[in-house]
Amino acid sequence: MSGSTALEDVDEIVHEPDPEFAESTNIAAFMREYGIDDYEELIERTTTDLEGVEASGIEWFWDEVVDYLDIEFYEAYDEVRDDSGARRAPDDASGETASRGGPQFTDWYVGGKLNVAHNVVDRHAEVDDERRNTVATIWEGEDGEVREVTYHELHRQANQVANALEARGIETGDTVGLYMPMVPEVVSILYGCLKVGAIAVPIFSGFGVDAAATRIEDSECSVLFTGDGFYRRGDPVFLKSAADEAVEQAGHVEHTIVYDRLGSSTPRSEHEIPWDDGRDEWWAEAVETADDEYETKSLDSSQESLLLYSSGTTGKPKGIVHTHAGVQVQCAKEVYFGMDLKPADRFFWVSDIGWMMGPWTLIGTHTFGGTVFMYEGAPDHPQPDRFWEMIDRHELTQFGISPTAIRALRKHGERQTTSDEPSGSGGAGDDEWLEGHDLSSLRILGSTGEPWDPESWRWFYERVGNGECPIVNISGGTEICGCFLMPMPNQPLKPCTLGGPGLGMDIDIVDQNGNSVKEDHERGYLVARDSCPSMTKSLWSGDERYLNEYWSTFEDPPLWDHGDWAQKDEDGFWFLHGRADDVLNVAGRKVGPAEVEGALIDHEAVNQAAAIGAPDDTTGTAVVTYVVLEDGYEESEDLREELRAQVGEELGKPFRPREVLFVDEFPKTQSGKIIRRAIEATYTGEDLGDMSSIENPEALEELAEAR
Repeated sequence: MSGSTALEDVDEIVHEPDPEFAESTNIAAFMREYGIDDYEELIERTTTDLEGVEASGIEWFWDEVVDYLDIEFYEAYDEVRDDSGARRAPDDASGETASRGGPQFTDWYVGGKLNVAHNVVDRHAEVDDERRNTVATIWEGEDGEVREVTYHELHRQANQVANALEARGIETGDTVGLYMPMVPEVVSILYGCLKVGAIAVPIFSGFGVDAAATRIEDSECSVLFTGDGFYRRGDPVFLKSAADEAVEQAGHVEHTIVYDRLGSSTPRSEHEIPWDDGRDEWWAEAVETADDEYETKSLDSSQESLLLYSSGTTGKPKGIVHTHAGVQVQCAKEVYFGMDLKPADRFFWVSDIGWMMGPWTLIGTHTFGGTVFMYEGAPDHPQPDRFWEMIDRHELTQFGISPTAIRALRKHGERQTTSDEPSGSGGAGDDEWLEGHDLSSLRILGSTGEPWDPESWRWFYERVGNGECPIVNISGGTEICGCFLMPMPNQPLKPCTLGGPGLGMDIDIVDQNGNSVKEDHERGYLVARDSCPSMTKSLWSGDERYLNEYWSTFEDPPLWDHGDWAQKDEDGFWFLHGRADDVLNVAGRKVGPAEVEGALIDHEAVNQAAAIGAPDDTTGTAVVTYVVLEDGYEESEDLREELRAQVGEELGKPFRPREVLFVDEFPKTQSGKIIRRAIEATYTGEDLGDMSSIENPEALEELAEAR
């Protein structure tokens, strides 16, 4: 829901779950098992301290759910959590033992040993033929090619990846980059990394050179998996050249393993890609020749598993550190309860492996021996009904997608007909492409990444879900590899709602002083009052930035500030009202203003740059930029397009500015800091507020007139 959408616009309960369906859900079975009568009691039991109960709701739930979901540890843990800080490693700078404790530094499943790879692939492949021959992934390429990979095949290939990594010197705690197209092999790469105890570093395949290089340089990965390319809207996109430029810029990479998606390795290939004989190896030679047996390592619960990057408001992107126990339990919990995964389901969430939802989908579904559907290409190629056609043909049961993608699909006009086909109804408009596709296999719809608008939410619910499938609209983030807010599928729903707190998540809404305003139904900051197993154990760059980014706004008591405006209505439904900070959230993908500004300033014509987010009907937020030119350069449409293209090349096309506006100066403080809130308020027409700190108020007039 956009910041301008009032609660009165979404105050009608639209979805009432069918009683039979509600009783059949996994969460209903859990509630019956523990004698929990309703949703309010469920959240209270799993998130708060209760009288007469020895353990807090948080500890009770995260302990109980391990056995309930049959998550296997090699060695049982001694206690579910320790927030004393006693197990913290010595501080790198001082050499002294850190004394930090509390929710900021909580160790989960203390003393336990496990490996995500054992739970998601090994145990399914090592039992009877029925389970090992179950399809783990169904993949469809944009060109229509379909491949199915069984758990037995996935197990063998993940073992080959593990052996290939060890042959190249990778050990527990080393980082491995995944700058990969969405092909089935990304799954075996991810699980192969986890098997050896390496930290997987997924990088979005749509990132430009600079964004990829920043992540490679920060993580210092010595092995990088990439591909020759992939298909997008019928044309090949060459990934290897971007990977080479990123490696040259970042350093560290000693081995690049290249998967052949476009056929570049064949002698008569029409595609020529750059090649370094001292560093580059084809997948077929590096991995497919490796031994397919490997003994998965038993790792401490707190051993790092994933390094996922999220952009901050200033400086370089944040490296989010996740553990084996954390991502294992959180992802499994959410897919099983929130998305109601059943044994025969086919789970499809539109995501790249480089975004949190990629690993979330794989780990969550494969924990239960389920089937994940993966798609390589564009949602509207060759026609706007590509998703609907795939749902129909593959009988997919869960379908997760961003609101931006739904808004874009809605905008497509009527289907063009041939002389042999009946003409469109004329009134169907954006429903026309849905006609003729059977979507009755769908049970659950999902969404995340940005706010909804009520019209698009209703279209998704009524036209795609036939007014029967709940929309599990979730919000959390890379920092917890999961959700703070998540409706349960047996709940009623209002348009755009996020339901309420996720199971085991102690979430609140507070004012600027940290006082709860949740029950006052006021808009406030979305915060976490306690830790959860998947909460980042720190940032790759260190504890100080971690504490500053998430725990510095509210310190007594310590609250995790997630940066969103939230509100709970009088019927108990939670809603979000956009970001409370200035991270630019474009179509569910986040980038810091500093990264956009840096890309602009790299152009020889640009002296200064400022980037803001502006409301956009399709992407939710669009990037708008202002630039101050160097002397000797003149404003022109050609230069404007050059600058837009430069940002797209460096950071990826989703972040290309919608507008580039020229000004002579920015509003600044006396200390020379650009006042970005003044720039954004001037552009959007909002109240400027207190401008007493501005050194040059005349700059505001120029901003308002900028073209």
